[in-house]
Amino acid sequence: MTAVATARVPGRPEEAGDATGARWRVARTVLRLHRAALLVWGLAVLGLTGWLVWLTEVTADEARAKQEACDRSTQDWCDMSVGVLGYSAPMDGIAALTANAFVAVAAFAGGALIGRELENGTARLAWSQGITPARWLTAKLAGAALAVTLGVTAAVLVFRWAWKPNRVLIGTDWMDDGVFVALGPAAVAYALCALALGTLTALLTRRGLPALAVSATLTWLLAQVLVHFRTSLWPARTRTSATEEVHAPDRAWQVDQGALVHGSPAPRVNHWGCDGTAGETRRCLDDLGVTGYYATYHPESHFWPLHLVETGILLAVAAAATAVSFRLLRHRTA
Repeated sequence: MTAVATARVPGRPEEAGDATGARWRVARTVLRLHRAALLVWGLAVLGLTGWLVWLTEVTADEARAKQEACDRSTQDWCDMSVGVLGYSAPMDGIAALTANAFVAVAAFAGGALIGRELENGTARLAWSQGITPARWLTAKLAGAALAVTLGVTAAVLVFRWAWKPNRVLIGTDWMDDGVFVALGPAAVAYALCALALGTLTALLTRRGLPALAVSATLTWLLAQVLVHFRTSLWPARTRTSATEEVHAPDRAWQVDQGALVHGSPAPRVNHWGCDGTAGETRRCLDDLGVTGYYATYHPESHFWPLHLVETGILLAVAAAATAVSFRLLRHRTA
């Protein structure tokens, strides 16, 4: 009987199966290597979720009952202290933790996920065993991105569930820095952007500790820039009046307020210094050139336009940093 040898033809099903198996092996290796970080991340998300459930199901009812008792007793500052200490402060703390989780993600990506393996030579060892650098980086980023997206999304959904029905117990509102991010997908976008920037920083420095520090600082600075320009991400509304000072509506984010001098906004004009009789006040305002008043603000309906524009900016930065990371890795391992 003659043995017949069958040559492997590129693109045949068995090669596709080998490629799939290789991807699974890389994914399992990444999970085993970073299982401690994954466990800590999961416990942190569960802890925040449990805290929010406790605040909503137990603390909120107690704080609301105490506020009603304060209202009946007409004690000064009583209802405010109950709301702030009982419910508002913990909710603000959870919002801050959710909104700033990206700093930890950036530190992990720059230090442990990429930087440490480049510094210790673990990455090159993996590349020498048939795993291409691109596949290695893809597995690293895909696993971390999945864990980050699931964890932050869960925290955002639970925070929205806890925040909306108890707004009267909370001292901050939707325009507060932490609450603004924690109420929507911008929290996920911040985390993914931090993951991408941390990876890029690690590939540039090739050292774990410097990459950790630089990536955390870089993402924090990016967040501060976006916070500074947040009110400019969507056109604001302006109210004017020729006879009295103008204020923003309830729950609106007031951006600017002041006097109109010859019809133009002049926020630095000290029209508050004009006092005395009605005639004296009018003469003082005429001397300053005050012809009216204005207030510029974002109504609550502007939350989603502002939020989604910021989310889009973060995702664009994340995509650009990821593309540069793959190109840099390809260039260095050519």
